[in-house]
Amino acid sequence: MDLAAVGRAVGLFAATNVDDVVLLALFFARGVRPWKVVLGQYLGFGAILAIAVATALSASFLPPAVLPWLGVVPLALGLRAAWQAWRTSSDPDTAPTAVGVWSVAAVTLANGGDNIGVYVPVFATTGITGYAVVFLLLVAVWCALGHFVATRPAATHLLTRWGHVLLPAVLILIGVLILTSG
Repeated sequence: MDLAAVGRAVGLFAATNVDDVVLLALFFARGVRPWKVVLGQYLGFGAILAIAVATALSASFLPPAVLPWLGVVPLALGLRAAWQAWRTSSDPDTAPTAVGVWSVAAVTLANGGDNIGVYVPVFATTGITGYAVVFLLLVAVWCALGHFVATRPAATHLLTRWGHVLLPAVLILIGVLILTSG
């Protein structure tokens, strides 16, 4: 995997998981033991990755001319997220209250539906292994960032305020790039 591909993987992970930083920060801020948050995040993200890989592998049976049309998925998700962001405001009081490993994993998986929709067309059109390795390394970085954010009220305010704008914009961009790559 060349440096440009690593950069794309980092950008894709960051864009699709910006909301996870807030969730992780909220778990840490509520006093959930760090090992439970980290293990739960890895279990939940591992499930997201497994679903996306399985779906992308089955998409590999599609004719090559159809693959760019998978970009409609992140584009639609981005437009949906933009619509929701426009209609509602973020509410930091909706943080999960559970404190177990499986609860963190379930929240991560439930929050990762949009990730699956974005990862499938990328995996189907570019490859899986390099992205998966970068993503799994970045889960640890995300956990550390979530812990950092939990101890910085100004950072939490910033992510809560602008995360809802960044996510739709990046999803729409990813969708357009996949659609035009064919």
